[in-house]
Amino acid sequence: MTPAIRCRGLHKRYPAKPAPVDAVNGLDLEVFAGECFGLLGPNGAGKTTTIEILEGLLAPTDGEVEILGRRWGENDNDLRQRLGISLQETRLAEKITVLETVTLFRSFYARGQAPEAVVEQVDLTDKANAYVGKLSGGQKQRLAVACALVGDPELVFLDEPTMGLDPNARRQVWEILRKFKAQGRTILLTTHYMDEAERLCDRIAIVDHGKVIALGTPAELIARLGGDHLIEFAVNDGAVLDERPLQALPDVTGVRRLEDAYCLTVTAPHVTLPALLNWLESTHQPLARLTTRHASLEDVFVSLTGRQLGEDDGVRR
Repeated sequence: MTPAIRCRGLHKRYPAKPAPVDAVNGLDLEVFAGECFGLLGPNGAGKTTTIEILEGLLAPTDGEVEILGRRWGENDNDLRQRLGISLQETRLAEKITVLETVTLFRSFYARGQAPEAVVEQVDLTDKANAYVGKLSGGQKQRLAVACALVGDPELVFLDEPTMGLDPNARRQVWEILRKFKAQGRTILLTTHYMDEAERLCDRIAIVDHGKVIALGTPAELIARLGGDHLIEFAVNDGAVLDERPLQALPDVTGVRRLEDAYCLTVTAPHVTLPALLNWLESTHQPLARLTTRHASLEDVFVSLTGRQLGEDDGVRR
């Protein structure tokens, strides 16, 4: 089966002083038809630049890109007819109605869905005649998704489609995307919400410094931590501990220093916990707090990049 997206050796370099910036630096990616694929990375990792190249909005400095078996520069309009795009910031005219907006976007495509049907899909029928400027943030996001779907695309690019939405509005967008994927369509998604990526994505690529540093299903990526559970604890005054005894505790597969605490990746918390408490008592380290939980995709992300998803490395890309 021809991949919906394929790129090899993708590079994008921007001139800058004192040295050029490689926003994308040899990125390889393959997205299968019919899957929801997540592209995750810290701020400045090259995600948006990569997506804009895939969408045909930017030309790469080097590398190969194929979208639905086609290359940009070969009848681009025909290829764009098969795509839906929701940018990170979608600014829509505020003095026209919801239905007029979707109808306008429908006119850009040779074929597509009835605007009224798409407005219903995104649960905006009761706002069909409301001006865009009167919508809430969540309603505007759903309208942006409607504009991406009205051309009945085979492949849709969604860059942070739920940023800033409340939990209920986010779930509404999730349901829209699940229904779209159930039709056999393909989604490339970027998000800053790890729970969103775990719930929606069949596979995920984690990008840092312009390269893919991890790829797999959410379960496969979580398994890379080497343990299913995490124990987080802090001692009084946030004292710095010798990590070697922590690493030597039974069933510990990893130790990570947090801001004022420690995180142990473990395979059997019921075995590790008593040993940890005994060690703290023997070393006269009063326990300030302790929690246990299942490992998550966010833990994988921090382990691989050393940063939270929203953190920046100081370089704009």
